Amino acid sequence: MATQLPKKVRVPVHGVLLLDKVAGHSSNDVLIKAKRLLNAQKAGHTGTLDPFATGLLPLCFGEATKFSQDLLEADKTYEATIHLGIVTNTGDTEGEVVSRAEVAVTPEQIDAVLVRFRGAQEQIPPMHSALKRDGKPLYEYARAGITLEREARHITIHELVLLDYAAPFLRVRVKCSKGTYIRVLGEDIGAALGCGAHLNALRRIQVGELTLDGAWSLEALAAIAEDQRASMLAPVDALLMSFPQVALPAELAARFLHGQRLSLGKEQVPLPTDQGRIRVYRADDGQLLGTGVVKEFGVLAPERLVATAP
Repeated sequence: MATQLPKKVRVPVHGVLLLDKVAGHSSNDVLIKAKRLLNAQKAGHTGTLDPFATGLLPLCFGEATKFSQDLLEADKTYEATIHLGIVTNTGDTEGEVVSRAEVAVTPEQIDAVLVRFRGAQEQIPPMHSALKRDGKPLYEYARAGITLEREARHITIHELVLLDYAAPFLRVRVKCSKGTYIRVLGEDIGAALGCGAHLNALRRIQVGELTLDGAWSLEALAAIAEDQRASMLAPVDALLMSFPQVALPAELAARFLHGQRLSLGKEQVPLPTDQGRIRVYRADDGQLLGTGVVKEFGVLAPERLVATAP
């Protein structure tokens, strides 16, 4: 009878892995592999990238998972290659070609079209997406040949810049709000140019304040000694750098961690002048305590708390 090896015990790991995802893998696949490499108890991602897409995929571990929603809401920046003249049924390279057209487009025409896609607008999500209807993702309906009505979403294209044009390939940089489908943007640009298009390549280069600087591939992470891998993570508060901060003395920090509201105006602790969310630290050791919300009259209300030592 074969001897069964003991199951490896997962350990607490806290922080953010700035992952540079390669093409050909789903976001969930790379999350599972990263969690295994770090032997971590708890992990989650901050919004998916399509399998064919590459680039920044922040992965949260341990206490960082409490703040992953903030990156889901954050603006994203991409570099995209649009293949003019060919339309596919998925809007990207993974679909079947449904039409072809001659490409006779000038840079001046491209500039004129890009202007139309900047700013606030509505976008209809594609059928080949993970959005769910009656518990099933839309792509399952699409694979069955079923097209459903989809409600348009409010999005904002903050920046849309032409990087390069060598027909039939058009490279752009896009900074956009959450919920924006770059595949749909590529298709719409092709339609506006009169030749159709699909997305040939997509690379995400920024999520909120996080960039590819210091990002790791799974291959590079695997090459590091196992007991050193957790040191490659960015700290939990890397997700919160866009928020103002406040440091609390020990007594107030303890009350904050117990969920108590603090009247910091009376305690003479400086607070940001604007009401809103802030990151909160303990003054004596710089330990992140969590996030809070500044209310009227200098009141700080705890929001999401980090489990810390007393």
